[in-house]
Amino acid sequence: MHINAGDTAWMLTSTALVFFMMPGLALFYGGLVGAKNVVATMVQSFVAIGVVSLLWVIIGYSLAFGSSHWGGAIGSLANVMLHDVNGTPNSYAPTIPSLVYMAFQMKFAVITPALIAGAFCERMRFRGYLVFIGLWSLLVYSPFAHWEWGGGFLGSGGLHAIDFAGGSVVHELAGAAALATALYLRRAHQLERPHSVPLVLLGAGILWFGWFGFNAGSATSAGTVASYALVNTQLGACTAMLAWMAVEWWRRGKPSGIGIAAGAVAGLAAITPASGYVQPWAAIIIGAAAGLLCYGAVHLKDIFHYDDSLDVVGVHMVGGAIGVVLTGVFASLAVNAAGEAGGWTQLGRQLVLAVAGIAFPFVMTWIILWVTDHTVGLKVSPDDEQAGLDLSEHDEIGYQLAESAADLNGGSPAAAAGSPDAAAEPG
Repeated sequence: MHINAGDTAWMLTSTALVFFMMPGLALFYGGLVGAKNVVATMVQSFVAIGVVSLLWVIIGYSLAFGSSHWGGAIGSLANVMLHDVNGTPNSYAPTIPSLVYMAFQMKFAVITPALIAGAFCERMRFRGYLVFIGLWSLLVYSPFAHWEWGGGFLGSGGLHAIDFAGGSVVHELAGAAALATALYLRRAHQLERPHSVPLVLLGAGILWFGWFGFNAGSATSAGTVASYALVNTQLGACTAMLAWMAVEWWRRGKPSGIGIAAGAVAGLAAITPASGYVQPWAAIIIGAAAGLLCYGAVHLKDIFHYDDSLDVVGVHMVGGAIGVVLTGVFASLAVNAAGEAGGWTQLGRQLVLAVAGIAFPFVMTWIILWVTDHTVGLKVSPDDEQAGLDLSEHDEIGYQLAESAADLNGGSPAAAAGSPDAAAEPG
């Protein structure tokens, strides 16, 4: 194993691209909520960077990518505090420093719990959120990452189900956790309409840009597999976006900007597990399936009455599962010799992975929610929910305009707390 400067440069770039997805997610989610919750929603994405990054360095990376214990159930503690993670390669990435590989995987660990927040925006106390994402990162993300990517029993150490960049590890986990959270936290007041479609579109564009590092970087080298992953990422997103737009246009009479953005994200989630394993024509099929099926899935909450505020379940859980399953159909050794060939056997393996990627995080998330709720508390009061979390949790206002309540009360956000409706609209 020798360090390759080109591969290292590409992985450093990919790590930065995946990190850039975090402010993109903040903008995307921030635009989808009401104006009185924009700060609280965006802060949830930003603070996840700090909490999860430190936990990943201390123990999370070791649990996910340390040598397998207990039949591939968890990694060892050999790499706690980055012990033996340095400038030399490892078996996961033989041409780059192990420290770079750790940093790249850190960004995946960071964005996954942040995705869950779209299901409970406007309802969770900030201190409860901090405890929840910390526990979830260690008890859900790290073990499952080991099962699939760290030599555990679902991946190369047992079942041989494949997931190139996180259809199960990231999107299914986040989506299933979002479903559990939406069922656990009931809403006291009706969800407000999205306050800024431009923020949504800007955030979606940044996510799309960063996704090239997310998927193509998962090749861990600057070569043929990364090239396929990059092209497939573009094709999956484009096709899903257009498919979502078409069906929305047909059903509603008009296409929406939010729908176009959501369609692109659904396609990105679906192509993620397949991106480094399939031919470009297959990426188009996967994207079309994601656009149509995820559009339908977001309306299931109206049938089953769960309050998934920003459609994390319909976009990420369903999109990720679509990609995981169809990878078993279209995977090609001509694209990636280190993968598996598509067929009935591989399809069966992928179905097991897809089910595990929903069942495990749902159950574990419910337990973590219960523990957090009964220790530090989770749900904000109905009055605080009505006032908005910007004021009740952070004592701030997202849009300080000339005629805002803060100006009328001496320019202090705290003084405006008695008149929360002034922060409800941007102007």
